[in-house]
This record gives sequence, C-alpha cells and structure tokens, in this order.
Amino acid sequence: MGLTDRVVFGRGGPCSGMRRIGLVVNPIAGMGGRVGLKGTDNKVEEARRRGAEPRAPTRARQALEHLREQPVEVELYTYGGVMGEDEAVAAGFDPVVVGDSETDETASADTREAVRRLVEAGVDLVLFVGGDGTAVDVAEALEDIDGEVPVLGVPGGVKVYSSVFAVTPRAAGRIATTFERTETREVNDIDEDAYRGGDVNTELKALVEVPVGDEIQSSKQIGGGTVEALAAAVAGDIRDDDATYVLGPGSTVDAVKTELGFNGSPLGVDVWREGSVLATDAGESDILASLGERNVIVVSPIGGQGFIFGRGNDQISPEVIQRSDIEVIASKQKLDDIGVLRVDTGDPELDEALRGWQRVRVGKFERRLLKVV
Repeated sequence: MGLTDRVVFGRGGPCSGMRRIGLVVNPIAGMGGRVGLKGTDNKVEEARRRGAEPRAPTRARQALEHLREQPVEVELYTYGGVMGEDEAVAAGFDPVVVGDSETDETASADTREAVRRLVEAGVDLVLFVGGDGTAVDVAEALEDIDGEVPVLGVPGGVKVYSSVFAVTPRAAGRIATTFERTETREVNDIDEDAYRGGDVNTELKALVEVPVGDEIQSSKQIGGGTVEALAAAVAGDIRDDDATYVLGPGSTVDAVKTELGFNGSPLGVDVWREGSVLATDAGESDILASLGERNVIVVSPIGGQGFIFGRGNDQISPEVIQRSDIEVIASKQKLDDIGVLRVDTGDPELDEALRGWQRVRVGKFERRLLKVV
C-alpha cells in the first residue's frame, strides 16, 4: 500500500464507465450519541433503554440516494438485511447480496465477514456506514485478507476521528462514483470509557487507501505537537509506572529526562525506575544489571535516517531489546521528514522480528503508525 496518490484502473475505474460498489452498514453505529453515551461500544442495551434510535440506516439511505443521482452506472453489492440490503432496496437499488448475518444483533465479526465477501466479489470500493469502530473493523478485515480495495466512510457514528470519512453522506455518494485516485489515510479510534470520563485518548489503528477528494475530512489531531509537550506527557506516564525505563540518546528523549528532573546523558543511555536513576551513560552490562521484571525502552528515530536501533545506541543490545517493550517517540515533523523507521541491531533474526508497523507517540494522546523496514 503506497504512501502517495495511486491512480485507479480497476474494473470500475474511470475507463470502464461502471463502478462496483460494496456497501456495509453497521446498524447500531451512532445510537449512543444523542442519549449521552458518547459512543455505542459495549453500550447498545443501555442506549436502547435510554430510548436511542438507529442512526446509521438513515445515513446510509442519504448516501445511496445521492449515489443513484450520479451519471455513472453503479452495480451495488451488499450484505443482507440490516447490514445494507434493506437500505439499498429502500433507496431504489436491486443489490447483489453476498451474504447475511445470522441475527439482527450484529457485531464486529459480521462487519469483517461482510468486507471479506465484498472484496471476494470484486468490488472497486467498500462504502461503509458507521464510526471509527466500524472503520477499524473494515481496516482489520482488509489486513487479514491482504486486501488493497479502497474504502470510504459514510459518517454514521458518534466518534468520527479518522480521515477516511466523507464530510457528509451526500458527499460520500458523489465521491464513490467520481474518484480517480486514492491515497493512504489514517484510521483512528478512541477509548470510549476514557472518553466518557473526559479523556480523549486517540490511537492510530491502521492505514487504508481512500479516494482523493475535496470532501474527505481530515483527522482530528489531539494533543500537542511540540517536543516539550510530548516529553512532558511521556515523563508523566513514566512517573506513574513501576517499570524499569531504558532511556536512549538524542534530544527528544533527553527532554524526557529533563522533565523527570535529572541531567541525563544527551548522547548516552540512562536507566530510571520509580523516581531513581539506576545508571547514567550506561553500557550494555550496566543496563542488563538494572533491568527488572518489566522493562520499557524509550527511543526516538534519528532525524533524516529513521534508525531507532543500531545507530548511536548499540548499548541497547539485542538482549536488552528482547527483554523489553519498546516505546518510540518523535515529533510529527520528524516523522514527516523520515517516512519510515529502520533497525540494524546486529541480530538479523531480531531485525526481522522488529520489522512491520510500529506505533510512534507524537503527543499527549496521539500515536501514529510508521513502518519499520
């Protein structure tokens, strides 16, 4: 999946005159909003007790009615009953039904199965109706089957933090039939229980291909973007934790050390646990001697290169890494500049194990996914 715009030349691309659109509706999305639940995750019955009415079906019909008005022939594929078929028929379509859930009480597994079957049917776009939780299900389903079909969200949930949604259902109907290129965009979600308590903890969950269009919303950016704000947030979490922290070199992590209240080694590795500095400018043996039952390595990629291990921090050896969790932190600007992360630990098997998607903390709450190559 590329990080730049991609031209669509599929069966329903701009040259064919027809779009094969796959529709999946999460019928319970958005039910918790108006009754004050700030979401529906694990709260469906409570929402119903409070008198909540389904929102997603109405949003689906709005998108489909506008889809029918577009000057492009559409072949609509969908899942049965409340997950798309009902709204497709109500909007005047005669859809191809690729499957059906066994009950009206749908769950994440139903959304994922619907996406899998739509992709198998050869759709050019998965048009889903829901919120961020639904977007996560769609993205994870695509990842499970190695699918690269673009997706587009019709905003129907309470939480719509991801940059994969059209700004309105009507905009989704237009974009679905007129797009010619796709680009990589972010799927974010938040912890609903924390959200109900007043904390907005967003986390980047996946990257997917989305149509390029003026009416695609941007991600909601939560938390500060400066190194100072990032360092303060990381230090605050470290103070509240009983793990042993291996703090790597570099100015970003050095700012964390300053926030913790000690003069660390800007070009070296320091070890901290529960308010005490266990080792400064530590070598591998010092680090290994300081490790406890649970250990966390905090590192920041080298600007312009992207290395998180193997450049300037060899004292964080393969043995240290294998005994620790990894927390990568960086400013948003640095991530934009480097594009990818790299490792060169000296242990090829460990390097291979570290490759793949890595969450990088860029703010108080916000994380991004960057690939270790």
